[in-house]
This record gives sequence, C-alpha cells and structure tokens, in this order.
Amino acid sequence: MKKNFVVYAIILAGLVAVFSLSGCVGNKTAVASAPGESPDSLPPVPGFAGDIQDIVLPTELEWNRKNSMGIKTESFRGGVYVYEGKVAVMSLKDYMVQSMQDNKWKQVGETSSKDIMLAFVKPNKTCMMVISEGGPLSKTKLTFYVTIDETAATSLNPFGEAVTQ
Repeated sequence: MKKNFVVYAIILAGLVAVFSLSGCVGNKTAVASAPGESPDSLPPVPGFAGDIQDIVLPTELEWNRKNSMGIKTESFRGGVYVYEGKVAVMSLKDYMVQSMQDNKWKQVGETSSKDIMLAFVKPNKTCMMVISEGGPLSKTKLTFYVTIDETAATSLNPFGEAVTQ
C-alpha cells in the first residue's frame, strides 16, 4: 500500500510540475490583423493627430487607445493622447521638458500638485501635458492635449515665426 502511495505522489508531483511550467513556454498572443496580412506582422504604429512628429515620448510608455482621441478638420488638428508605463514621475517630467525643447517647443508654464502639468507652445501649436503618478501597483500616466491651428501655419515666415498680416 505504501508503494502505491509513493508512486501516486510521484505521478502527481510530475503532473503539477508539467502544468505549472507549461505557462512559461512561448506564450504568444496573436494580434488581430487585417485580411491579407500576416498575423506575424507588426501592428500599425499608433498615429498622432495629423502625424505630430515633434513630440517624442520615451519607449517605456504605451499608447492607451481606449482613452485617446483625435480630430482633424480643414483648419484644425488636435486631440487628447494617453500613454502609460512604469516610469518615475520626475524622470518622465525631465525627459518631456528636454524632448520638447529639443523639438523647438517653448515651455510657457508648469505647475505641480498631486499631478504635474506642463504647457508648451509653437507659433501654431499648443501642447499641455499632465503627468500622474500611478502608485506602487499601477503605471504612471502621461496625458497630453495638442491643438494645431492649420490656418495660422499659412502665415509663417521661412524661419517658422508667426507673421501678422
């Protein structure tokens, strides 16, 4: 009887080990792809409102599509974009300030309370950012609001400065 118990215990321990380790083996999640696309192809890069190329974000942040939205009309582009990631709030603030300055944005405001708000402008663009701490178990959130006045862009001199008419 004792021999059968030992055999069953060994079999049970083996099954537990196999099932617990099977979760570690190549767990691939398929990304929904359009018809005709390979499921192994990369998903499309999240687009900004009108392809805003002068706002650079750290690679640790992931786009939250559910809470983001953009608008594009004949005279206006803009939107609200939400990104989240495991980053330190002050590190993200320093990164964003430096990144925006490197892309010729002028910082016109900053305020701190529970969250940090940064404001930047260009001749025909405005960007306000809110950095929120996520806590020990959640991610830091960066929400930025961008407005681009397309009509103002037509009245710039060759140096990118606004021209009054």
